[in-house]
Amino acid sequence: MDQFTLNLIFVGGSFLVYIAIAIWARAASTSEFYAAGRSVNPVMNGMATAADWMSAASFISMAGLIAFVGYGNSAYLMGWTGGYVLLAMLLAPYLRKFGRFTVPDFIGDRYYSRTARLVAVASLLMISITYVIGQMTGAGVAFSRFLEVDTNTGLLIASAVVFVYAVLGGMKGITYTQVAQYVVLIIAYTIPAIFISLQLTGNPVPQLGLFSTHTESGMPLLARLDQILVDLGFNDYTGLHDSTLNMTLFTLSLMVGTAGLPHVIIRFFTVPKVSDARRSAGWALVFIALLYTVAPAVGAMARLNILTTIYPEGTRAAESLSYEARPDWMRTWEQTGLLAFEDKNGDGMIQSYNEASPEFATVAAERGWQGNEMVTFNQDILVLANPEIAGLPGWVIALIAAGGLAAALSTAAGLLLAISSAVSHDLIKRTFKPDISDKGELLAARVSMAFAIVVATWLGMNPPGFAAQTVAFAFGLAASSLFPAIMMGIFSTRMNSAGAVVGMLAGLISTSVYLFTYKGWFFIPGTNMLADTPENWLFGISPLGFGAVGAVINFLAAYITMKVTAPVPEHIQHLVEDIRVPRGAGAATGHH
Repeated sequence: MDQFTLNLIFVGGSFLVYIAIAIWARAASTSEFYAAGRSVNPVMNGMATAADWMSAASFISMAGLIAFVGYGNSAYLMGWTGGYVLLAMLLAPYLRKFGRFTVPDFIGDRYYSRTARLVAVASLLMISITYVIGQMTGAGVAFSRFLEVDTNTGLLIASAVVFVYAVLGGMKGITYTQVAQYVVLIIAYTIPAIFISLQLTGNPVPQLGLFSTHTESGMPLLARLDQILVDLGFNDYTGLHDSTLNMTLFTLSLMVGTAGLPHVIIRFFTVPKVSDARRSAGWALVFIALLYTVAPAVGAMARLNILTTIYPEGTRAAESLSYEARPDWMRTWEQTGLLAFEDKNGDGMIQSYNEASPEFATVAAERGWQGNEMVTFNQDILVLANPEIAGLPGWVIALIAAGGLAAALSTAAGLLLAISSAVSHDLIKRTFKPDISDKGELLAARVSMAFAIVVATWLGMNPPGFAAQTVAFAFGLAASSLFPAIMMGIFSTRMNSAGAVVGMLAGLISTSVYLFTYKGWFFIPGTNMLADTPENWLFGISPLGFGAVGAVINFLAAYITMKVTAPVPEHIQHLVEDIRVPRGAGAATGHH
């Protein structure tokens, strides 16, 4: 059976499962649409949360980020995983006890303020729309490669599938679909990793294979990778080549950004009891760890595989791979434009090395190399190409295709639900039309979901130039706007509405301005005021890590404003105390 037919069977089969689940679990009320009727088992919710979280960025991009930088990019793993610890310990159970459907709903009621609710809605929409563009675009790219259609056609297919199960099923349909998507993506991620670990180290457990002996060289795998990279003028893989300050701030930004992401937080409103919210956060960590502990092994092993493909007999003395003898996986990915070679010295061989390294310039000159000839290597192709690089069977390649699409679509559905509930529940029901019926609100939720899908599809087809850059912005935004407001709302009886609003705006504006200064206004190329280089950064702080600073600014601005404005009403103080006190922890309150 040819590869295209296998891809079609695996991807088509998984889509039929998702749609069948949506029809079976369709939402009949606003409670089911927003929070799955608050009836989801904690283990199932943990699995759905993991799928919701592990987007195309986790499935496709993270291993590539680690592969090309090494230890320095482990901040992604530490920050994203640490964020779930914060969620489980500090936010999830208390938000569940409050008994609301959405993050702006909590902020609006806790801070007894329509303005606070609207600022929270604006933050949520900015975060979620930024994210969903990337998911839809990622789904389009995966379709175009594996189903051999153009990117726009792939995007339309992805949109149609999400439309069916998200609009029809709401949170109820999305939850059970995400459970199925988690199973697909974790199997798709792990099976190639097991094969590759066996090939390189003889150890079937990738997490252990990373620290095992490289069979061919007899050296520890990471030591062999370090040796080859240094030999080619690159930084060693296991060293830290950024400042400790920036790595710490970036990790913190990802942590508090994760804990402030609205589409993740709403998952904890779906369980029956407060104790279940903490349990499902714990299960989510377990399910996320199954993929996140494999990612470093996938990144390191893929990088080693690529280097030993180009330099089969070592890098200093022996010749590199000839362009004509390049393996089939390189030919295949060249057709996508995500991999490209240029024979700069006309010798018919592929030379890949760090041409910017002054230490390596002499070696390159001695060998007659005119520059790095692997002119394009998109990091995002690593996971998708891994089965082909390792020469695995066609069904594994088809499985990776289904897994990549499951990762993109599961997160897209969660984000679209966050957007839909913010519009229908927080804007229409709680702000502009409080007397709307349950049936009318459900219709508004479905219409706003459909509209959000249309907008996301259009932006995916015509992505603004900043789409790829705004992942860090989305985390910085969540870290500096929503997270401090939620934290203070739970743990401070004295934080008032004026403090919350000023804090959210101060964090949001300071983070945005800092990012725009170096990345361009609204990320439009050429509009940045300063070059994005370490010597221009304020106190040496990278824009990627500024979300943590924005969060501190939010806390400080909120505290100062609280000191000079009217105190919190007494009934709100009692409400905050009631959220945190263990009594009644078996059931959520429904404060009005």
